Amino acid sequence: MLYTPRTFQESDLPTLHAFMKQHSFATVISQGGGHNVSHVPLLLVPGQGDKGTLMGHLARANPHWKDFNGEQPVLCVFHGPHAYISPTWYKVRPAVPTWNYAVVHALGRPRLIDTPAELSKLIDVTLAEYEPAIGAPSHEAYLPDELRARMLEQIVGFELPIEELHGKFKLGQNRSAEDQAGMMEALAGQGGDALALLELMRERARARGRP
Repeated sequence: MLYTPRTFQESDLPTLHAFMKQHSFATVISQGGGHNVSHVPLLLVPGQGDKGTLMGHLARANPHWKDFNGEQPVLCVFHGPHAYISPTWYKVRPAVPTWNYAVVHALGRPRLIDTPAELSKLIDVTLAEYEPAIGAPSHEAYLPDELRARMLEQIVGFELPIEELHGKFKLGQNRSAEDQAGMMEALAGQGGDALALLELMRERARARGRP
């Protein structure tokens, strides 16, 4: 269970889905014959099931897929931007340091996608999702049929209908408007993940009706 104070809860399905698509490289966790963890990109199919369905694949050599029997619960963690928050950025003092971040947890019971036709379709969908985003040319020339067939033998696909979906957006909502403004001003001068966190904080502030 993800500990989430009410202030930081995010339950709006379109918001959670948008976050998952933007931060699709997820941590997949299960407990079958021990604790198994894999880090893989997951594709979201929003209209499939009440909360959507996730699809992905693992190397066949990775024993993790043996937990994907349609009965074993599996947790997928989508990590968003995060950054250290200094108490010196607050207007109200005394204060303590903290860390702002956003995550979404999706829980379900995945089933295997293991026929050549299903795997081929999964790879096509994956390429269609990521290749245009980087402006890559057509991938067919780089993945001839013979090589594609050999590679498909080396992977196992899966689909996970989402049963539970929890979002935690810890973005300083528990602080005053002045403190939030101080955080945003300081984050603007940081760089890296801090700027991505700043943009998310601004988005959430606008959603709450704040400038």
